[in-house]
Amino acid sequence: MLQKCGLPLVRMGLRQLHVSVSSASRSHHEVLVLGGGTGGITMSARMRWKVGAGRVAVVEPSEKHYYQPMWTLVGAGAKPLNMSGRPTASIIPSGVTWIKSRVQELDPDKNLVRTEDGKELTYRYLIVALGIELHYEKIKGLPEGFNFPRIGSNYSVTFVEKTWRALQDFEEGNAIFTHPNTPIKCAGASQKIMYLSEHYLRKMGKRSKANIIFNTSLPVIFGVKKYADSLLEIVKARNINVNYRMNLIEVRPDKQEAVFELLDSPGETKMIQYEMLHVTPPMGPSHVVQKSALADAGGWVDVDKENLQHKKYPNVFGIGDCTNLPTSKTAAAVAAQSAILSKTISMVMKNQKPMSKYDGYTSCPLVTSYNKCVLAEFDYESQPLETFPFNQGKERRSMFHMKAHVMPFLYWHAFLKGLWGGPAPLRKLMHLGTK
Repeated sequence: MLQKCGLPLVRMGLRQLHVSVSSASRSHHEVLVLGGGTGGITMSARMRWKVGAGRVAVVEPSEKHYYQPMWTLVGAGAKPLNMSGRPTASIIPSGVTWIKSRVQELDPDKNLVRTEDGKELTYRYLIVALGIELHYEKIKGLPEGFNFPRIGSNYSVTFVEKTWRALQDFEEGNAIFTHPNTPIKCAGASQKIMYLSEHYLRKMGKRSKANIIFNTSLPVIFGVKKYADSLLEIVKARNINVNYRMNLIEVRPDKQEAVFELLDSPGETKMIQYEMLHVTPPMGPSHVVQKSALADAGGWVDVDKENLQHKKYPNVFGIGDCTNLPTSKTAAAVAAQSAILSKTISMVMKNQKPMSKYDGYTSCPLVTSYNKCVLAEFDYESQPLETFPFNQGKERRSMFHMKAHVMPFLYWHAFLKGLWGGPAPLRKLMHLGTK
């Protein structure tokens, strides 16, 4: 009798267990944010204020969040790596749900996101902030080549300290710094470490034995003429060799050889021996975005350049490196974008047309030594959009102090909390009464 009565109870228990597991693997969110990097965290904070606690979730697999602009200084031995990171749990805004998983599939026609661990997440509004992916593997000999000495890369938490070791170990020969033939984040970082390395070798009395080489796939040293002119003066004064339209395609770390393709001479390559090699890797869009309906032909989130709303799905928005916004991919750009995107979403939530417009503002603090910096700020048209009422095209100690000390504090204590939307208000104040 007990066995007969118990069987339906067991079956009922199994059914209840199945329902609870199924419901746990599916959840709905008023605002779902994909990516816990700079853009994802600041927008999570802004949305939390807008729609309330418990209604915003952010999907991010990483246990640690890094302030990546600091890695330029880490690679030059000016900052320790541990200063650049904090536990992700500590920077998730209060009242925001952290879904510790990796996005696997986007289905915007169903307002649905699937994660690698089987969760199905539905949303009313979606913010895509999945960043940009590094592709060291597209260079023959990498990433396994980083197991050898004298090679590093400031773009990866795994390899940034190897840059500092390679710089310390340098004795004499070629110090090569590369810039790839793809869009990248913080386009100036590929040469910042070059200026720092040159300064370090001078301080150590090794400069006369060093041949500093910058091999860039681009036809210019920097995309904004004002700052390019300043940098050309610096490389000339410091005897740095700049080679344009050269793209790194292979590293032979056992022989300390780097092979470059000559982009203006198809089929031709050039091998250069190195004593130190800093690699800026090829980069590309998130593979999850690339295979989704949210992507443009290049694989980037296809958003309106002025309001950051998706061109096809009005309840989907993009921010930062994962988008096709035609501006430099930097943290400063994300700050300005976050202020505009917050206003855009507010209007969409009210069924009104977004009115605020992003002008493409971005910034690149071009560190040129251990105590000086050229602060490049510009817009979609590659025209300077400077905050301060002095010529930012000149190397300044004040700008280095801002890069090394002020910006990290602002990042952790204001930017990630949704309290910093870029310097536009400060710029208006600084230029009050001037043209």
